[in-house]
Amino acid sequence: MSGPLDGILVISLEQAVAAPYLSSRLADAGARVIKIERPEGDFARNYDTVVNGQSAYFVWLNRGKESIQIDIKQEDDLALLKTMIAKADVFVQNLAPGAVGRYGLDCETLQAANPRLITVDISGYGEEGPYAKMKAYDMLVQCETGLAAVTGSPDSPGRVGVSVCDIAAGMHGLVGVLEALYERERTGRGRAVKSTLFGGMADWMTVPLLHYEYGGKAPGRLGLSHPSIAPYEAYETKDEGAVVISIQNQTEWRNLCEHGLKDATLADNPRFRTNELRVANRAALNVEIDKVFGNLPRAEVIARLQAGHIAFGSLNTVADLSEHPQITRRTVESPQGPVNLLASPIHLEGDARRYGAIPALGEHNRSIREEFSS
Repeated sequence: MSGPLDGILVISLEQAVAAPYLSSRLADAGARVIKIERPEGDFARNYDTVVNGQSAYFVWLNRGKESIQIDIKQEDDLALLKTMIAKADVFVQNLAPGAVGRYGLDCETLQAANPRLITVDISGYGEEGPYAKMKAYDMLVQCETGLAAVTGSPDSPGRVGVSVCDIAAGMHGLVGVLEALYERERTGRGRAVKSTLFGGMADWMTVPLLHYEYGGKAPGRLGLSHPSIAPYEAYETKDEGAVVISIQNQTEWRNLCEHGLKDATLADNPRFRTNELRVANRAALNVEIDKVFGNLPRAEVIARLQAGHIAFGSLNTVADLSEHPQITRRTVESPQGPVNLLASPIHLEGDARRYGAIPALGEHNRSIREEFSS
């Protein structure tokens, strides 16, 4: 089955998460992605062995790619890589700060040789500024951007449980590539795309930042409570665990009072009339909700929420996610046998494409060297 990016050649000198995330989505869309690995391989191959002896991160982010081992410190290998890039549509890299310039893989040099080329540089902090030469890993950037300060319990900061800074950088880089491909259709020229872990997460931190800069106070750590909306958190029921509710506007607030709490007068209580008042009086508000939900079976709470068209969810575990009825899966081949992965969240109506296999290290060494050396 063809994809929207059929015919696009991507060369990706990548490792870990951010760049592989970007290139995996291009591969899902039909692009040919050649993954350039150091002789010992992408170090993400060795993070763990949980998926039939393979790393969970690597399995997730490398389907549909070809793998070739190239040592850019060797003159012949570097020349081969540059030959490949000269024929490519997109070149992605997330090497350590300053490395591309030493090997003539910077965007200016590459685009001079191939003006249609779209280059993507993914880094921690960008190429300028006092942090430009610093290494950056996901949790470090979570801390640098203040994300850890607004995450966790009231007692201590916390790390978001997935590599959110890496993923954000990969997503923003992906958007940049698609914009550049579209622009190239009109201009015939490529673009240099830059995406950083810090910039992507700083953008996602805009709301806490605005609260601090314009309101004088950053949101505190509240666990599962939303810092600027109430009620928007988890509430225990009598018998079967918590229900998470989210009230986004005054209509929903009135519906919660009338249908969920069976107390329509509470909607006009002077402490709770507006969202700002509810946030300011969160403790008292939670007492009112807990004394109702805490004495009802979970099924009854859900029935009331459904009757009031109130948004709610379950406080699920990863085990619950594994069995979730909304999950869509695809089987992908790997060197250690089939892997049952989640389908990409990017879905085009009528698209029935199949995902390519996860490559073994250097699986395509011979065929790619022959192709680009001829």
